[in-house]
Amino acid sequence: MTEQRSLTLRPGGPADAPAVLRLLDDATAWLVARGRTGQWGTEPASTDPRRIAQADAWATSGGLWLAMLADRPVGALVVGAATEYVPPATEPELYVNLLVTDRAHSGSGIGGRLLAHAAELARGRGLGLLRVDCYAGGDGALVRWYERQGFTPTDPFTVERPGRDPWPGQVLARRLP
Repeated sequence: MTEQRSLTLRPGGPADAPAVLRLLDDATAWLVARGRTGQWGTEPASTDPRRIAQADAWATSGGLWLAMLADRPVGALVVGAATEYVPPATEPELYVNLLVTDRAHSGSGIGGRLLAHAAELARGRGLGLLRVDCYAGGDGALVRWYERQGFTPTDPFTVERPGRDPWPGQVLARRLP
């Protein structure tokens, strides 16, 4: 897999918020084109003030990592503390707050590579638990993808969103050796 070999990871910073928004916009358009609007809706993240602020916060958090092909970001990972809407862990953990990849490179292992990096970061901090949450609606394909990456579903949850349908989520955990 040529792309996998040429893929590099680098820490992100404040200047990378637009790249994160582009990845989110492209992924949202890809989902919308397939009729899968429940995960991230139909509007680009780059036009939503809340999502812009979120990307800025991720880019300045110290937990942003970008997967690069040449000089182009093709994936983003954000790790840190768990979000407030998921059940708390019962032990110290590293939490995956965002994982998004360029759909033009679908199937080339970018998401798996970023999750492997998250596991390395957790181990480096002496942590034995990596958790993530994802959209659990639709056909459940995203939950199954995380299971193929070594995660086990733990806690289902629902995010109530005034004026919109509730968002069904699933927390998944991966024990680290």
